Amino acid sequence: MDAKFINEMKQALVIEKEKLESELSKFAHRKLKSVDEDFDTNFPNLGDKEDENAAEVAAYSDNLSLEEELEKQLRDVNSALEAMEKKTYGICKYCKQEIAEARLRVRPTSSSCIPCKKTLTQEV
Repeated sequence: MDAKFINEMKQALVIEKEKLESELSKFAHRKLKSVDEDFDTNFPNLGDKEDENAAEVAAYSDNLSLEEELEKQLRDVNSALEAMEKKTYGICKYCKQEIAEARLRVRPTSSSCIPCKKTLTQEV
């Protein structure tokens, strides 16, 4: 892979990382400053009435699910950026072959090539 492509993917990943962190910060806070993708959902305080308490629990539950998904995406982005630093970005973690640029353009966080992914998901 050429340096221009890697730089293009890095820029896309940095933008995605900022977007994910921004989304998470709307309803959660970082658990530890040293752990980049570990957030805790804030429990909303809508009031003391029964319907407000029910709404708080519902909102908290929804935000927990969203937090988990966004943290997973953030971990994938950070892993891809780390792979770039180690010069292993775009190399399949299973067969060690180069991942097609077309796949990386669609999913910049991919860590496996299409044939290995199909084998793993039993889509052979």
